Amino acid sequence: MKYMLLIHQGTTPLPGSPEWNDLSEGEQKAVYADYQAINETPGVIPSGVWLEPPETATTVRVENGKTLTTDGPFVAVKEALGGYLFFEANDLDAAIELAARIPAARMGGAIEVRPLKEA
Repeated sequence: MKYMLLIHQGTTPLPGSPEWNDLSEGEQKAVYADYQAINETPGVIPSGVWLEPPETATTVRVENGKTLTTDGPFVAVKEALGGYLFFEANDLDAAIELAARIPAARMGGAIEVRPLKEA
């Protein structure tokens, strides 16, 4: 089964932010090491890119045939998507185990595990 793991940032400190700078050097290195280990996990297909902060988003809707745009994410900033990866696993339990290893899950964010629809 293939899964998409959506990383919701929540209050997770992002590199370059004041909150990130408040972390010790050891904590920062641990976060990078955790993400590297996740990307090297068999079955993980990393996205290879980080998303810019939520405030850089543009949300697009079409109402009555007219395209409407709004600055910022559709959801509240604290719930905004920060990244994603794909994971091929035998079952949901394996995907949940991987999701629990993603630093954002323990640092104020959440990971949404969603199965991919197979054609």
